[in-house]
Formats: sequence, C-alpha cells, structure tokens
Amino acid sequence: APDIVNEPHTYLPLRGTTTTTGSNNNAADEQLPVIFSYEVHWEESSLFWADRWDVYLIGAPDHDIHFFAIVNSLMIVLFLTGAIATIMIRTLRQDIAGYNEMQTLEEAQEETGWKLVHGDVFRPPQFSPMLLSVLVGTGAQVGAAFFFTMVTAIFKLLNPLRKGQTLTAVIVLYVLSGTISGYVSARLYKYSGAKAWKLNTLYTAMGLPGVLVGLFTILNIFLHFAGAATAVSFLVLLAIFALWVCVSTPLVFVGSFLGFRAEMVQVPTKTNKLARQIPDIPWYSSPPMSVLLGGILPFGSVCIELFFIMSALWLQQIYYVMGFLLAVLLILTATCAEVSIVMCYLQLCSEDHRWWWKSFFNASSAGLYLFLYSLWFLSSRLELVGVLPVVVYLTYMTMISVCFSLFCGAVGVLMSFWFTRTIYGALKVD
Repeated sequence: APDIVNEPHTYLPLRGTTTTTGSNNNAADEQLPVIFSYEVHWEESSLFWADRWDVYLIGAPDHDIHFFAIVNSLMIVLFLTGAIATIMIRTLRQDIAGYNEMQTLEEAQEETGWKLVHGDVFRPPQFSPMLLSVLVGTGAQVGAAFFFTMVTAIFKLLNPLRKGQTLTAVIVLYVLSGTISGYVSARLYKYSGAKAWKLNTLYTAMGLPGVLVGLFTILNIFLHFAGAATAVSFLVLLAIFALWVCVSTPLVFVGSFLGFRAEMVQVPTKTNKLARQIPDIPWYSSPPMSVLLGGILPFGSVCIELFFIMSALWLQQIYYVMGFLLAVLLILTATCAEVSIVMCYLQLCSEDHRWWWKSFFNASSAGLYLFLYSLWFLSSRLELVGVLPVVVYLTYMTMISVCFSLFCGAVGVLMSFWFTRTIYGALKVD
C-alpha cells in the first residue's frame, strides 16, 4: 500500500489560485482534487457474527408495539373463543339433548334450525368441487410453507435480516410442501365423489405456481425493457421453473396418490337424494354481507404486525422478531377457524346447508382487506415516482394478498367441515 502523507504543509487550499491579467484582477476558482485519508483500528470481539445487530435491535421501542399487537390479537381470539364456548356448551348441548329426547315425529317436525338440515349438510359442493379442492389444498400448502419458514428462523437456521435469503427459503419450503397440497386436495375431491383425479392433481400442481410465475415473468419483462436494477436474470427464472416442474409437481402427485388411496372421509348422517328447499336467509348469513363481515376479524388480528412487515418490505426497515410473527400466524389461524365456525353455525340455524363455498369466502375475504390496506400504505407511506414502481408494488401485493386469502379460506373450509361432523355426530338420527 502507498505511504499515507498527513502533514500540514501538504494541505491543499480550499479555493483556487488568483491570477492577474493586465490591469484587471480576475479571480478564478479552479477545480482542485481533495486528497483525504482515514485509519481504522480493528478490535477483536467475542460477539458472534449473527448477534452483531443486537446492540441496536434489543430494547428497541418497537417491542412495546409488538406486544400490543399480540395482546390485541389475543383479545380477538378470546372473544371468539367465548362465542364458540357459548355455542358449543350451552346452545348446542341443549339443542342436541332436546332433539335426542323427542319421541314422536310430530315433535320433530315442529323443530327448526340446524337440526333439520342433517340430511343435506354433508352434500358435496354443487358448484365446481374441483376448484374448491384445489384452492383448499393450495391454501394448506401456503400455510405450511410460512409456518416452516418461521420455525427455521426461530431456530436460527435462517437469518431474517437477509431478505433475499428469507424469500428463497419461502420458495423452497413452499416447493417441498407440495405433498400437503396434493393430499388435502385429493381427500376433499374424493369426498365430493368426482373421478377426474388426474386433472385434480394437475390443477393443484399448476394452479397457484402457474399464476405467480406468469405474473412475475410478465413483470420481469417490463423491468428488463426499463433497465431496472431489480430485474431478474433468465437463469433465475429457469431455476424457479425447474423447482416447480422437477420438485413441486412430483411431490404434489405423491400427496395426491396418498390422498386418493386413503379411505373416504366418513360423515355421521346420510345425504338425502333431493336437496331441501332453503328458506329466506337473514342478511348477516347471506353474501356479500357475510363475506365482508367474516374477513374483518382475521385481518384485524394481524393488522398491527402487518405495518412492520410492510415497512420491512418497502421502506428498507429491519424486521427480525420471528417469534412474534409465528405467534401472529397461529393467532390468525385460530381467528379464521373460530370465525368460520360461528358463521357456519349461523348459516345452519337459517336452514341453509350450502356452507362449503360460503365458509371459504367468509374467511378468505381477509385477503381483500389486506389488498385495500396495501393501497392505503401506497398512498400514505410510499413516495413512488413513475408508473413502473407502482405497477411493481401492486403486482407483488396482489400475489401476497392472494396467498393470504387462500390460506384463510383453507382454514375456514377445513374447520367448518370438522365443526359440522362434530355437532351432527352427536345427534341420534335414524
């Protein structure tokens, strides 16, 4: 390395030299290069490299807000748990006991409510059981991928400060969770009595990945034409496509094979040949009002923590509390499950047995609120210049909202199915 000269007589003046021409004095400031130097003294530390940011992160004022978010979410869960306990312990127990003690047919005919639809409640979905099974299976895969990502981050197998590494881990774990989506989709599709299992497996393997890869590819083409630094190379796209075709799809086929080989899900009551006529439904149990109401609480349980996640994604801030995020994910799952159970019970009390798609949309509407929240975040927090950055933001938030919606909807359908099997299994039906 060259010798460092740091002597006062070598300092350069801050202004250029003054030149004199004839009788006029013209002062011209010439551009001078400024030479500077610095020195660094390294001190050996016993602190681990992974913990080097703890001096800034531990004890940050955001911790209180994270705790407040957890408490807010837990209050929502406790409120819903109380509602579920009231339904299950008081109302359902009394209804089931009274219904089982009926001695005559005339007494049974006088009854109204959820007990009268026992011959139709387990009727398979009338509209596109293929699509419903694919959506539920894909949502289960999305939830499993995020859960495994949080677990790996908690056990320090993943560094959340490296956003690229975290995104790569989410994609890889989603690919490796393909067996879950294939199994759930096959079990639900088999219960519906359909036979096109090959198409079901193919749609499950290609549905969400195909949509996301297609949107990402189109967006990447525009980024390349604009010369953006965020454009992804063709090799990266080829690697993602290889993961999809060579890893994810075979795992989906394995899960589908196991699901179709398993026995059909047993239900406690028989389904009538003719569907029961549905009376007038109250406003709170019919779409779109039930859909709009159902997504409020699941979104409300994560909205505070969502602000920090959005800030880490788009405002270059640091998000590192993966334990909080795992707790919020579990609270979100519990909230979606309990909201779906309450909405399903109210619907069955209205003698409406078409709960399959309604249970999906009642919970998945939380994704709509997430997208609306992203629009508010765009208008109030971000200062994007130009059309292309806005398009990039909206495209990525659409992908995230769709995945969020699929996960919530899958929880809603599966928990509503468990709830109906539980309450009708307690009835004595001839």
